[in-house]
Amino acid sequence: MRLPRRPRLLIPVVIALVAIVVLFFIFTAIFTDFLWYDSVDFSSVFSAMLVTQILLFVVGAVLMAGIVGGNMALAHRTRPMFGPGMFGSPQGADRYRLAVDPHRRLFFFVGMGVLALFTGSSTAGQWKTWLLFANSTPFGKKDELFHLDIAFFMFTVPFLRTVLNFLFTAIVLSIVAAAIVHYLYGGFRIASPGGVHASRAARVHLSVLLGVFVLLKAAAYWLDRYDLVFSTRGIVDGASYTDVNAVLPAKGILAVIALICALIFFAGIIRPGGMWPGAAFGLLVLSAILIGSVYPVLVEQFQVRPNQQGKEGTSISRNIAATREAYGVADADVVTYDAQATPQKGAATDETVAGVRLLDPTLVAKTFQQKQRIRGFYDFPEQLDVDRYKDADGVVRDHVVAVREITGPPSDRNNWINRHLVYTHGYGFVAAPGSEVDSEGLPNFDAKDMPVSGSLVPSAGLKEPRVYFGEQSKDYAIVGGKEKMELDYPVDGTTGQENTSYAGKGGVPVGSFFNRLLYAAKYGEINMLLSGDVNEQSRILYDRTPAQRVAKVAPFLNLDSDPYPAIVNGRVVWIVDAYTTANEYPFSQSKSFSDMIRDTSTNPGVIAPQPRDQINYIRNSVKATVDAYDGTVTLYEWDTEDPILKSWEKAFPGIIKPKDTIEPELQDHLRYPEDLFKVQRDVLSRYHVTNPESFYGGQDFWNVPDDPSANEKNIKQPPYFLSVNMPGSSGPAFSLTTTFVPKQGPNLAAFMAVDSTAGPGFGKLRILRMPANTTIASPGQVQNTFTNRFAGELNILGLGKAQIVHGNLLTLPFAGGLVYIEPVYVQTAAGAGQEPYPILRRVLVMFGNRVGSADTLKDALNQVFGTTVEQPAKPDENTPPEGKPAADPSLKGVIEKAQAAYDDAQKALSATPPKWTEYGDAQKRLSDALNELQALHKDQPQATPSPTPSSTPSEPKPSPSKSS
Repeated sequence: MRLPRRPRLLIPVVIALVAIVVLFFIFTAIFTDFLWYDSVDFSSVFSAMLVTQILLFVVGAVLMAGIVGGNMALAHRTRPMFGPGMFGSPQGADRYRLAVDPHRRLFFFVGMGVLALFTGSSTAGQWKTWLLFANSTPFGKKDELFHLDIAFFMFTVPFLRTVLNFLFTAIVLSIVAAAIVHYLYGGFRIASPGGVHASRAARVHLSVLLGVFVLLKAAAYWLDRYDLVFSTRGIVDGASYTDVNAVLPAKGILAVIALICALIFFAGIIRPGGMWPGAAFGLLVLSAILIGSVYPVLVEQFQVRPNQQGKEGTSISRNIAATREAYGVADADVVTYDAQATPQKGAATDETVAGVRLLDPTLVAKTFQQKQRIRGFYDFPEQLDVDRYKDADGVVRDHVVAVREITGPPSDRNNWINRHLVYTHGYGFVAAPGSEVDSEGLPNFDAKDMPVSGSLVPSAGLKEPRVYFGEQSKDYAIVGGKEKMELDYPVDGTTGQENTSYAGKGGVPVGSFFNRLLYAAKYGEINMLLSGDVNEQSRILYDRTPAQRVAKVAPFLNLDSDPYPAIVNGRVVWIVDAYTTANEYPFSQSKSFSDMIRDTSTNPGVIAPQPRDQINYIRNSVKATVDAYDGTVTLYEWDTEDPILKSWEKAFPGIIKPKDTIEPELQDHLRYPEDLFKVQRDVLSRYHVTNPESFYGGQDFWNVPDDPSANEKNIKQPPYFLSVNMPGSSGPAFSLTTTFVPKQGPNLAAFMAVDSTAGPGFGKLRILRMPANTTIASPGQVQNTFTNRFAGELNILGLGKAQIVHGNLLTLPFAGGLVYIEPVYVQTAAGAGQEPYPILRRVLVMFGNRVGSADTLKDALNQVFGTTVEQPAKPDENTPPEGKPAADPSLKGVIEKAQAAYDDAQKALSATPPKWTEYGDAQKRLSDALNELQALHKDQPQATPSPTPSSTPSEPKPSPSKSS
């Protein structure tokens, strides 16, 4: 039944309207992307990517449609003159042909259009492979098997594999499509008694296609030879003994056999019948099974396994050398460190240990939130950062730093205007020296409050504290209108807030109706068109997190998971470390990037997606900065020798600035990237062993220890930024440090540090290897010692509503040995309107078999390194204050004093809010009483490793903690 004329006209109109809407949204996505790139002055990246992808799309689509469509057209043109009836009357084929033939042009063009669309999209997705191949830079080093430049495996082989896969797909689809057309139009038919009957044209056509397929298979066998340098057959990655002596010659033989079989298939052009093609197919399959599979298995089973250590020695040696080079650890300096020195008097005044960072960046994040959040719509990250700043005396000190970021309006005011036009930015830079706390055990902030104040502000030169681009800037903001309607910071007074209007150059102007229309469509928000607050001066800020911005302007880089803020030239800037990675370095061990960087400081759920996860090559090639006020992205070349970066610089000329353009003030805040260090320590846990026989045995492999302060097992201890004076160094250097334990054993195996101070020593990896025949305490054992030794006084601190929280256990070489320092925090339980946060109440120190515990690091160090510990002073004869028992040198009097101090501490904790000053005073008196009690009981220095006496005679002995 024919449709009425009006509905028949309506259908194409609806289709046209739908097509217009779809095209509009496609145009919106592309054009707003261009506007974003133009706003950050990286439009060349956008145009280069777009042009490359369009060209690859067109080439892929045209080639695929041309190959498959051309073979279909050829099959149709060479159809038999008499149609299907020449072989009888294949009723099924006739029915299909009669159904398809009237619409064959429509089916053909629609089918080719869909095929071209999918193929073009897939080909465009290979733009990185193409650009690296087209701009490849030689490594200047050759592999150990084929003696070809590393660039061949990194850039050429992936491209050839992509081309080969494309051709395989095109030929397979052509064979299927041509066979269907020949069948529909009578070129061949399948008859049960007589097999396949084909016309000469069909036979010739399909023989050629099958011959081309087998020819491609010969090329694939030949290319497979080069993939052997990535083989996983042996005990390490890279060509094993079996690969070199069995698989490699087998691939060459199979390539020759496939070439011969291809010629046999081509012979079908002049010789009818299926005997020779059948024989060629059988030979191809049989040789693939016997030569390609069975023969290598026999060699592996009967030659390699009985003498694997000897047979695999060469491949292990190649793997060790390649892995150390690919991960940048070939120059790691490994020295034996006895770590058996005797404590030295006066060490408590040494800058190396006296100035060590006590604030744990993870734990004090809650303290930052409680003391510096100011309002509930501001927040700090769960993991703070460590950087270096000069104090009032001009001394560079380690600082724990963060920026105060906006989270959005209160829930009862969460409307479109507040969310996108009022609550637009964070405000302020907050910092505290890592080595000190105030009288209450809280961070001694030297940059704080709103407006920002503190001694750090003038010394660092902070002038612009506003943060429009930050890690928590997830949503878009419309800023810079005529009226000052953006919340700047809260103030006392009638208005309750200071307002501002954005005056930076960041973002895209949305003053024109056209731009507002595009962004209204992009975000599905009609208010952008209707609101009078969006005017000709307004700008829209989006993709505002540092990682998002760097990833967009440099999509070929992997990014470090921890951008950190710094004050540079009066502005807050985010510093992002970026890596070039690959998984095609010959003989190098391939591992998961996300697995190698995961530890207690890295939340697996927030690890940023990377261009690739499985890697066997990495370089910290780029240092990127993002201005927190205007969003400016700047890329600086860091590794000037990296061939991958040089290839990308050829593909995107001018987007990466030379290394020598880095300003000195920025240089002072650059540090060794944490993720790279985690990757390298994971590699060095095995690849510090360079002897193939020892590597095969694996008896000297190391592990990264579990975090002793974590509540879960099998979670690695994170590396720590510390100022460390390594043996042989001229002075302390800001370093990233970690420890190793044996693969089987609880003791310490090694200590590793990398210089993170700007200068000639930057990036130098140094490993202090402990003697194998001595016992050096590992972090887990030290934590056990601390727990058992000071369980009594720590349990008293944690009674009632208080909870004991152990901070990061720091390890650093000192005086020929290793000193361990751990801050201990007290945290109250959550109450009404009160979130718990930790305050520093104890510092634990261990050196050799001597341990100390005190309220301050200096006192704890004096206990460990001093020759004697001063005995408690005799109690004052004067009448004590009301509520305090008289000082009595007897055991009973000291116990009463401890009980009174404990009761006062609990009263201070029970107050709302807690009275931290009174609590600190009570804890100090409690500590003094415990010292007196210990002296009365043992009559020996506190630094001895004997158990801590109980605080009361009836207190049960604490049970030992679990061994790590």
